[in-house]
Amino acid sequence: MNKPIIKIAIVGPESTGKSTLSKQLAQHYQTVWVPEYARYYCAALKTPCTLQDEENMFFGQLALEAAMETVAKNNILICDTTFITVKIWSDYQLGQTPQIVLDTLKTHPYNFYLLMDIDLPWEPDPLRDFENLSEHFMQVWHQELQALNANYKVVGGKEDRLKNAIAAIDDYLDTT
Repeated sequence: MNKPIIKIAIVGPESTGKSTLSKQLAQHYQTVWVPEYARYYCAALKTPCTLQDEENMFFGQLALEAAMETVAKNNILICDTTFITVKIWSDYQLGQTPQIVLDTLKTHPYNFYLLMDIDLPWEPDPLRDFENLSEHFMQVWHQELQALNANYKVVGGKEDRLKNAIAAIDDYLDTT
């Protein structure tokens, strides 16, 4: 009998090291990681993002996650963000969220979330827009995760981020 996949979500505001950490964690746990679909989608946009674009990113993230779940090893899948990001950006930039996203939030949980702290220096990126809003978005992430009654831990540390993340995941795995 196959054990269910444990999905570990790496989430948080922009420029908090999510993608780097996701790759490192996948290597540490000898599994795969799900990249952030929106990064590729937004890089190809020629016009401002619309609600339809946000919905497309939602479906893209779910499809990419489902595909990667089929090749996950050691019953662990590391997810570089989740479609909760679609809700956060849609709410902030467009004033609303696609209904399909809201409907799916409670039915598509992750086992454990690592919320990246805002203690890293900001790194410019063409797809980053909110350098001065890190504290605001950190608060929003707390609110969103609490609204889902999510099991999460804040992970920080400029030098020890990976070590702190591994310790948090290991603690979670020891209790499951």
